[in-house]
Amino acid sequence: FKGDDYNALKQAIDESVASQDEVVLPGLGVFLELIWENADMELKDQLIEIIKKRVSVKAEKENTNN
Repeated sequence: FKGDDYNALKQAIDESVASQDEVVLPGLGVFLELIWENADMELKDQLIEIIKKRVSVKAEKENTNN
C-alpha cells in the first residue's frame, strides 16, 4: 500500500471488509495499529466507542437470529 493514494487505500479497505475473507481481514489490524500508535486520546476513545457499539449491535443481531 506504500505510495497508494486515498482512493486506492479506501477501495482496499472497503473490499476487504465486504469480502469477509478471514485471510484478508487480519491485515486490517495493521492499519488499526498504525492509527492507534499515532492517535491522541480523543481519537482512541472514539475508536473504542465505535468498536464497543458495533460489537454490541452484532451480538444483538446474532442473538435475535438464534
